[in-house]
Amino acid sequence: MPSQTHESTTRSPITLHRLRELHRSGEKLTMLTCYDATFARVLDEAGVEMLLVGDSLGMVLQGHSSTLPVTLEEMAYHVRAVAAGNKTAWIVGDLPFASYQQSPEQAMQSAATLMQAGAHMVKLEGGGWTTETVRFLSERGVPVCAHLGLTPQSVHALGGYRIQGQTDEAAATIRAHSKALFEAGAAMMVFELMPSELAAEITRLLPIPTIGIGAGVDCSGQVLVLHDMLGITRGKLPRFVKNFMEGYAGIDEAVSAYVAEVKTLSFPDNSIHGY
Repeated sequence: MPSQTHESTTRSPITLHRLRELHRSGEKLTMLTCYDATFARVLDEAGVEMLLVGDSLGMVLQGHSSTLPVTLEEMAYHVRAVAAGNKTAWIVGDLPFASYQQSPEQAMQSAATLMQAGAHMVKLEGGGWTTETVRFLSERGVPVCAHLGLTPQSVHALGGYRIQGQTDEAAATIRAHSKALFEAGAAMMVFELMPSELAAEITRLLPIPTIGIGAGVDCSGQVLVLHDMLGITRGKLPRFVKNFMEGYAGIDEAVSAYVAEVKTLSFPDNSIHGY
């Protein structure tokens, strides 16, 4: 049973430079979603490097069937709450649906709102048309995390929560988008629900960290929805999710176990995919 590390009491604040150092050294990176100050403190003390204030809060906290109803103002509220409880972790804030699709200038205004609330980096979904937006933001000093594979804000266009990149054509598109987004300045990428072989291939090719969720163990790091990995989400869960509360007495220990299993490549299981 892993002990509570309380790493945040000794580690320096995680910066983009530090994340790059860890990535270059081959150490796996850990990320969990977080929506409030109390959990931010717990995750930070357990040694999680990155806290994702995800628009998944629309489903997890608000009870919606998708992320689409979440507003920029709601995202800023939760970023501010997470920042208040956090000491050292790197905070990534999701740009919600309709807050960046109109123009790069709109994306910059939305990114400024989240960063002024306490985010260190913003995340946006999709490839192709987003390349110019990523370039616009990164050139203006905004660290950007791109998100490819299953992009929940496009769930209706994708026909539901399905594995992406399974055909040769779809895989080629993801490869091309990842290369273009990196060249535009993306400092990190999330790969969601794609074949582990494809995620591993792109991870080898790109010099920036890739964070997987349902994309295999060979990504540079992993992310899960906090409520999923604590076993408190009701209803059907993705098959790649693991309940880290099983066998542990408290949330601190469960989060520490998640960090340890990602670092030692014990999680995830490459053989498990899909919803």
